[in-house]
Amino acid sequence: MTAARFQRLRQVLEFRQPDLTIVTDNVHKSRNLSAIVRTADAAGIGGMHCVIPDKDYKAFRGTAMGSHSWVKVERETDVTAALTPFKAQGYQVLAAHLGEGALDFREPDYTKPTVILMGAEKLGVSPAGCELADAFITIPMMGMVQSFNVSVAAGIILAEVQRQRQLAGLYRQCRLDDDVYQRTLFEWAQPKMSEYCRANGLAYPPLDEDGELLDGLGWQLAVREGRAPVELGRTSDV
Repeated sequence: MTAARFQRLRQVLEFRQPDLTIVTDNVHKSRNLSAIVRTADAAGIGGMHCVIPDKDYKAFRGTAMGSHSWVKVERETDVTAALTPFKAQGYQVLAAHLGEGALDFREPDYTKPTVILMGAEKLGVSPAGCELADAFITIPMMGMVQSFNVSVAAGIILAEVQRQRQLAGLYRQCRLDDDVYQRTLFEWAQPKMSEYCRANGLAYPPLDEDGELLDGLGWQLAVREGRAPVELGRTSDV
């Protein structure tokens, strides 16, 4: 860990948007899901949800491990289970779907707590997903094709989301809870150490300004003597 790398990790966390996420509704091609994860990271999204069968999810996990280091991907059993908690918290669900009354994707206010719902490659958003959507959004097409590839569409929509949020100043200061920020920063900066702490029920030790343990030797001694602070392990949830 270099000082420059550590500062980059801090900057990325300060840009994270805890009230913005993506839900994919049976997008099963691993290359598309991986591209969506990378695009989510670029827009400041720290967590997304995938409704996907077991076989396709295993293939996806095998191709997106790098992206998974920065974006937490939760696998859901169905789109209703994925969306209901967000609806209960007051999020607007905007489905990328060419349905009746669909809005130009630039019209909604993305500064509100928002879920972007992306549908399957051929079938689009499922009937259950459409039922839970607050609005449909679409990207105007000027050629013969009727739609973009799902990962391309996600990128176009998230570019507009980022533009609106940037104009509103939502990237100017850290919006994460301090506990989530500090915990995630440690897990990113010290992945092996965080894994050890979680496996042994230990609290994460403090880091210095360069991302190294503030008192590494003292902490190791405390661990050997059973004096290190104990805490139930928790994983990052940004």
